[in-house]
Amino acid sequence: MELRVTERTDDELSIEIAGEDHTFMNVLKGALLEHEDVSAATYDVNPEQSGGQTEPILTIKTEDDVDPIDALEEAAGDVRDKAVSFREAFEAAA
Repeated sequence: MELRVTERTDDELSIEIAGEDHTFMNVLKGALLEHEDVSAATYDVNPEQSGGQTEPILTIKTEDDVDPIDALEEAAGDVRDKAVSFREAFEAAA
């Protein structure tokens, strides 16, 4: 996975996440939206409407002086934790 910041301010971040599709992007967006300090999280993968861009771009907007990089790091950790919990439950059920 390759990441490239395309835009960044104190409360907004746009980051290209190469090699991912709707499956991963939806999970990450959902994890971001579970955080109170994230006011918006969206992604775009449509190259025709995005000026030819082919990799997904995730955009995060935060409030209350929360750095969007910190919000992304926390949400990524939440996704990892949920995946580990699912694997453990699956293995226990098998």
